[in-house]
Amino acid sequence: MIKLGVCGATGRMGTEACRAIDADPDTEMVAAIGSSGSVDEFVEAGAEVVVDLTVAEAVRSNAAAVAAAGIHAVIGTSGLDADDIADLRSAFGSSHCVVAPNFAIGAVLMTRFAALAAPYFDTAEVIELHHDRKVDAPSGTAMATVEAMAEASADWAPDPTVSESLPGARGGRGPGGIPVHAVRLKGLVAHQQVMLGGPGETLTIRHDTIDRSAFMPGMLLAVKRVVTLGPGVTVGLGEVLGI
Repeated sequence: MIKLGVCGATGRMGTEACRAIDADPDTEMVAAIGSSGSVDEFVEAGAEVVVDLTVAEAVRSNAAAVAAAGIHAVIGTSGLDADDIADLRSAFGSSHCVVAPNFAIGAVLMTRFAALAAPYFDTAEVIELHHDRKVDAPSGTAMATVEAMAEASADWAPDPTVSESLPGARGGRGPGGIPVHAVRLKGLVAHQQVMLGGPGETLTIRHDTIDRSAFMPGMLLAVKRVVTLGPGVTVGLGEVLGI
């Protein structure tokens, strides 16, 4: 039985996570805090793993305290940059931290499939679509996808666009110069479409999260994996799954 604490327990993802933890026979929630709680509660409750589902700014302080207490962490937020990851690697010297911007197993597979396809196409664009309360753009999953595609292939055709009547109409440029477009709309949860084009053909890889319950199997896998790992940091659920 793995003893867990949850940061951000009163949010939409946090509420879903608490339900999933309570329903899983291998996990026990011993403490849960919202925006006004203290990480000290996890230490007092004997938590072995803290699941942090807050925002990047909160994660920066929460993770440092969790690491100092020697507790494992599973962080499910986007918006962390390379400096943040470096800080986490420095902090987690006696426990392990898994950072997963997206816990949906289908989304991880989408990124993997896009990387596999990348060397066989000349052009690509990524469109990510999220609910209207997501404050960062592009999403962590979109950035992870274009990074994987750019790593798989450096041979992309140049953008033919000469002028934009609306600045930014061609989206932001990710690694490899791959365009990334971000949509924020009421009614959405989390969605992403990778479009690849070559002579006479296109390939579209799409993943749709229609309910936040989709994130729970991946979160629980990360929780059960992190307690088996030595000190350090793992970035991405794909690494946890071995894909």
